[in-house]
Amino acid sequence: QVRLVESGGGLVQAGGSLRLSCAASGRTGSYAMGWFRQAPGKEREFVARIRGSVGLKNYADSVKGRFTISRDNAKNTVYLQMNSLKPEDTAIYYCATGEYGSSANYGMDYWGEGTLVTVSS
Repeated sequence: QVRLVESGGGLVQAGGSLRLSCAASGRTGSYAMGWFRQAPGKEREFVARIRGSVGLKNYADSVKGRFTISRDNAKNTVYLQMNSLKPEDTAIYYCATGEYGSSANYGMDYWGEGTLVTVSS
């Protein structure tokens, strides 16, 4: 069983920064870890992923150059540093991991409960 706990969400003004954390417990092994988000009235979308022993990273086009994903293997924690935040980044941010999920979820099938990020204009 895998458990993911997100933290770090909150209210920030446009142009500001936040850092999200996701602590994983259980048998995560060498799974990729990632972040997804769901804005009000919209479907959940991919944000970023980190995988492999060398930490290969992928980002959604909408966050490239502004968000950075990183991983502390010793702490089994993944981070999402979000800079230059925009009102359209407002969403619930979910941490994910796993390897047997759908391709739409980049194979991830374990999910945290989410943390709310609100960016005011």
